[in-house]
Amino acid sequence: MPTDSNTQIVDQIVANARKAQAAFELDATQERYDCAALAVGWAIMQPDRNLEMATLAVETTGLGNVADKVTKNHRKTLGLLRDIATINTCGIISEDAKTGITKIARAIGVIGAVVPSTNPVATPANNIINAVKCGNAIVLSPSPKGVEGCARLISYIHAEFDKIGADRDLVQMIPAPGTKDKTQRMLEITDLVVVTGSQNNVRRAYTSGTPAIGVGAGNVTVIVDETADLAAAAAKIAASKTFDNATSCSSENSIIVVDAIYDAFIAELAKVGGATVGADLEAHIVGHLWQKGRLNKNAIAQNADVLIDTLDLKGKVPDTTKFICVETKGIGRDHPLSGEKLSRVAALYRASDFNDARRIAAIMLNHYGAGHSVGIHTAKTDRAVEMGHTLPTCRVIVNQAHCFATGGSFNNGLPFSLSMGCGSWGGNSIDENLHWKHFLNITKVVREIPVNEPTVDSIFEGYWKVAGQ
Repeated sequence: MPTDSNTQIVDQIVANARKAQAAFELDATQERYDCAALAVGWAIMQPDRNLEMATLAVETTGLGNVADKVTKNHRKTLGLLRDIATINTCGIISEDAKTGITKIARAIGVIGAVVPSTNPVATPANNIINAVKCGNAIVLSPSPKGVEGCARLISYIHAEFDKIGADRDLVQMIPAPGTKDKTQRMLEITDLVVVTGSQNNVRRAYTSGTPAIGVGAGNVTVIVDETADLAAAAAKIAASKTFDNATSCSSENSIIVVDAIYDAFIAELAKVGGATVGADLEAHIVGHLWQKGRLNKNAIAQNADVLIDTLDLKGKVPDTTKFICVETKGIGRDHPLSGEKLSRVAALYRASDFNDARRIAAIMLNHYGAGHSVGIHTAKTDRAVEMGHTLPTCRVIVNQAHCFATGGSFNNGLPFSLSMGCGSWGGNSIDENLHWKHFLNITKVVREIPVNEPTVDSIFEGYWKVAGQ
């Protein structure tokens, strides 16, 4: 048993979680799990509490804006609750007479979750709902800036749990002050760890010795081709890029526009508040957006007026500006604009045609953000399929506002989530949106069925015709 007080604190929290989880799973019913998930959902979605937590999140992290966080907390939770409403996560979930296999849903145990400051309420709520829906307890490790928002959320969850007789120890967090030692201990002694945010935390999770689900970095690139509805594309990009001041990993970071419609599209961007800045100001913007190799905290996830002041662009862009598009050509370590910017700034690239745009996107993804997602605005949906065949990405978002679509939307089929797996390209164990099925173990009961053994000839007949015996 570790003697360090930090690890002893975590050990006790996890021990309490194990006790609560064992009781939760004992004689479990789907109704019990569903009721707990709905209690968590109402804890964040109740309008007064939602507004209070959104306000607290902005005040304590300095990131995003209140109105959009209210929307995010509501829609992400509502969408998740819709996704899981009819899902069976308790007891027998399928029986197949043909294979002789009965599948039984089993809880994993105690989930450890590391959550980011960009979404200090919505992301924890998402993880908690998935965890309790599947019969688990969960312990959260919020980022230092996200502690107050996470703590407030848990206090409301506990209040809802009291109404339904659920054990408060099913949902806990590591108390402030957060330390690497506390988080590391949590990673080591829980049954599954889920990590969203810092790639350093993701790497620590994968090397902790505990089964881990981490998600990769975003650096969304979107192509606008010559067949696109330019006004619609500009409006969707503007809505996505400015939502919650670009805190989302699914916010557009680069826009690649084909030459045939470049000027017309720039004009459409201007109509929706997108100010295009020439390459002559690229060095100026880079010099203000990054300081000593790090993103300027005064620019990250700020309102447009604050961003413009921070970048010293007052008088250089229109007063109606909502986001900045910087014309550039460079991609790679020596060209910071080609990476993630966490601000209302997008890099703008010009391509000769679609194939050239796809080439640029491939270079971009291989530089930063491989596996996460790309987008395209086009009337030729076969081009999206071509991108899916050739680019290192797990999602190709077609004709949609990217940050709303990637994590699930009411008008697409992706599951609602705030954590997007990036597959092997992004160094992740999953290539899909994190959702309920990642919080379950499934036991298989296997019975005998009639023998189904092929002959050697039936297997190799086609091969022998090609290669001989």
